[in-house]
Parts: sequence; C-alpha cells; structure tokens
Amino acid sequence: MSETDPIKVLIVEDHPIFREGLRQVINRDPSIRVVAEAADGTEGLRLALQMRPHVAVLDIDLPGMNGLDVAGEITDSQLPIGLIILTMHREENMVNAAMDRGVKGYVLKENAPGDLVACIKAVAAGQYYLTASISGYLVRRNARAAELRNKVPSLSDLSPMERRILKMIGENKSSKEIAEVLFISPRTVGTHRTNISSKLGLHGSHALIQFAIEHRSEL
Repeated sequence: MSETDPIKVLIVEDHPIFREGLRQVINRDPSIRVVAEAADGTEGLRLALQMRPHVAVLDIDLPGMNGLDVAGEITDSQLPIGLIILTMHREENMVNAAMDRGVKGYVLKENAPGDLVACIKAVAAGQYYLTASISGYLVRRNARAAELRNKVPSLSDLSPMERRILKMIGENKSSKEIAEVLFISPRTVGTHRTNISSKLGLHGSHALIQFAIEHRSEL
C-alpha cells in the first residue's frame, strides 16, 4: 500500500443498520474506503482471503463462525491484513483472546464514531489501538509478557494433546487442518493454541508458529 492509496477495509457485522452506519463513518475519510461487507463470519473469512483488504473490522458475535475464529483463521493465513474487533464486550479476557489471535485493534461499539477511523489508520500502520477505557489491558498484557520472557519455556508443561497440536503448528498446518486430523472443532484448536501460548509465555500467533518450528525436533 502506497501513501496515496486508500486503506481498503472489510466490515463483518450482522446488523445491517449498524453496518451502514459504520460504512458512512469510515467513508467520510478520503484516505479510507470500505471495499466489502459481510453479515456472517464464514462469508467474512471468504471475502478477506479473496479480496485481501488492508484492514478487517470484525464483530465477535456473528452467525456461523464468530469474529475471534475469523481473526485466527486470517492470522493463520499469514496475509498482511490488519485485524480490528468492534464489539460490546469489554472484558479483559475477551481482549486478550482477541490479541492472541493476531488482533491489533479493539474498539467498543459505543466508541465507534470517535475511535474507529483512528483505529483503522493505526492498525494499517502496524500499530495497536484500544478504546481508551480498556487501554490499561494492553499495559498489563505487556507487563505479563515481559515477566514471562524472563522465564524459560518448558515443553514438559504441555499435555500430550497440546504437544501434538504444537507439532502440527510447526508443520505449518492451519487450525482447520489440525481440527480435521484430530476430529475436533477449529474453535477447540484455537483454545489449545491460547493455552499453549500461555504455558510457554508466548505472545501472539506468530510467536507460537516460530516457537513450534524452532522446537519441531523436540516434539
């Protein structure tokens, strides 16, 4: 994306009136353009992989695949798509779950008119952006990550299932492929990925993939 190109945005939101409002807010800024919309997670993922927008704005509570699972699949695809969650959920564990799946922006719906455009620009530039009322979560998350980096990760802390999943991650298998091999849901694989990252003190999906590749011979 050059400096003169508009930031291409995909909106995945199931409420049509709210989605229309989001489009109007975003398109008021000439440097940003909504290029696609979806009303459910499955269609949102398809459009993201097909159209490769610069930024995807995802609700969490979607029909079919939820927004967190969509974010995880996009992150697994390794496409350079910035991810933003736009939701009513303000719980810290929900924010952490989103960021574990590669999300860089988290905006509460009540703050969308004032925050969304700034968030899109920040995420498109590779930066993090959280609504001000929950920004302290990121500070605490970074502090925990710094503390964990001082500890030596141990594969012995993982369960047999977690080790098996980690090995497949090191083989560059997606969550969907792992789920098919193990006869579990992609959502369950996502939960295991989160637990593995927590046990090993890893931050984000890319760190997990890198760790899995580096330690593949030990699994």
